[in-house]
Amino acid sequence: MDTEKNNNTAGLLVATPIMGAVVGLSSGLLSKWLDLVESFFLHFRENDLMPVATGTSAQRRLLAVTIGAIIAAVIWFWMQRHYRPVKLKKAVAGQMMPFCQTILHVLTQIFYVGTGGSIGRELAPREAGAMLAQHWEQLVDRHPHWRLSGDDRRLLVAAAAGAGFAGVYIAPITGAMFCLEILYQKVSKRAVAVSFTMSAIATLVGGLFKGWQPYYYISQDAKFFPHQILPLLILLAPLLGISGTLFRQALQQVSARRAVDWHVLIQLPLVGLLTGLVATFFPQIAGNGRGVAQLAMNTSHVSRLTIALLLFGFLAKLVVTLLTIKGGAYGGVLTPSIALGSTAGVLLGMLYGLVVPGVNLTQCALVGAVAFLAASQQAPLMALFMLFEVCHLDFSALLPFCIAAGLSIATSRWLLSRLDK
Repeated sequence: MDTEKNNNTAGLLVATPIMGAVVGLSSGLLSKWLDLVESFFLHFRENDLMPVATGTSAQRRLLAVTIGAIIAAVIWFWMQRHYRPVKLKKAVAGQMMPFCQTILHVLTQIFYVGTGGSIGRELAPREAGAMLAQHWEQLVDRHPHWRLSGDDRRLLVAAAAGAGFAGVYIAPITGAMFCLEILYQKVSKRAVAVSFTMSAIATLVGGLFKGWQPYYYISQDAKFFPHQILPLLILLAPLLGISGTLFRQALQQVSARRAVDWHVLIQLPLVGLLTGLVATFFPQIAGNGRGVAQLAMNTSHVSRLTIALLLFGFLAKLVVTLLTIKGGAYGGVLTPSIALGSTAGVLLGMLYGLVVPGVNLTQCALVGAVAFLAASQQAPLMALFMLFEVCHLDFSALLPFCIAAGLSIATSRWLLSRLDK
């Protein structure tokens, strides 16, 4: 028994740094693939100061996402005649992710987002990481001293999925929390060591491709959180906990009814056309939600136009994202959740400002994003650390983030228990 334990430890010691580097490389290459697609279709290079193609003509935005939807629909239709994408939790449980089909599936996700499809891009690097970990396990099965036990195999796949996220968003703690809180769902010294080390290495490698800029731009005056925002959380966090939970339920329903046969050839191009039409006058709708979230985070004053834009951004992103999934597309929902939570947070912050003048609306957007994401993903730790890392915030953000995540997940669990009855 001791020999088996030592062999497993040796296997993890070898696998963790190697997979961290390999997954970081795959995440970096996916980032470059996104840049290439955006450059070709939209003549645009995304960054924290210009998250959407506002400088591109309305006609090009319309054509890009419509053509992208047609191409993605054909690929997913052809692929799913013989293969259905393996969900991450099933991959962690042991279901194999075939190499070629997974690569095609991952590249198609990034391609559609790059042309303007309204879906998150973070699922692709996680799936790539999980698939690479599974094939590493197959490789080392030939070597008794490196062979992993069943539990260590699950840990390695979960950690690699989290590392895939870390390598794209340059967020090592978030990647580790995704592994521990969502996929592996168990905390031990072994799991912490593997997940944090792999995500850190993937972040270092991914940073060579992506750079080290924040994903969302936050002005310097909004990075320090005063205590006057804390009373707002008593109202905001439960409300967004409910909203995030309902969004989660809606996602599950449309995912269960996702078009997978010939219907995808009709539904997804129509959704792409709808997305493009909205993007002609509201470019922020395109992509993974970064534009809508940045619009909310840039809000500094109250006006009728600002309120109208935020309300429209929330409703349009909600509807188009759900239709995109129903239409047959695959992708992540973390960044769309941040878009919805940040816009709702600003709108609630405007009401709060009537009672407590001087509240920073950017900070309302951030705590709103944390609360909404915590509920929609049922992962409060991942939610608070994700916003903390991708925005490069001051440590003072942790207190309101913890309260927002805690109140949100408590409300969400209560609501889910009522819905299950």
